[in-house]
Amino acid sequence: MRAVIQRVTQASVTINGNVKSSIGLGLLILIGIEEADTTEDITWLSSKIINLRIFNDENEVMNLSIKDVNGDIILVSQFTLHASTKKGNRPSYIKAAKPETAIPLYEKMITQLENDLGKPIQTGEFGADMKVSLINDGPVTISIDSKNKE
Repeated sequence: MRAVIQRVTQASVTINGNVKSSIGLGLLILIGIEEADTTEDITWLSSKIINLRIFNDENEVMNLSIKDVNGDIILVSQFTLHASTKKGNRPSYIKAAKPETAIPLYEKMITQLENDLGKPIQTGEFGADMKVSLINDGPVTISIDSKNKE
């Protein structure tokens, strides 16, 4: 499971001209699910995201988590995070999970993040053509892969 985590002052997801989700201070998370992902990946990744100390404290040091600042989250499924560009110029998405595998894992990730954060999160819509807008704060962007725990 791959995540691109962006600290934002605001973010939104629009589908067919309608705003589906919108947050102020928080995290916009793009999540890529692969066939090999399990609930263990979800548990580990959610805990890592919720506890990342990437928000500034009173001394302007990144020392606070999303919970510490009472921030919000938008989680957006993005299979292209598993693009392979090894051969040629057209990316291959062979490692990205098929919808029948990815949708249940995406829904479990939503539930896990909500449980770990202690409140509901916002989402995109799996498989939809989404327009994602954000103001990246910092900018702070972190990528995490549950198969490469560093």
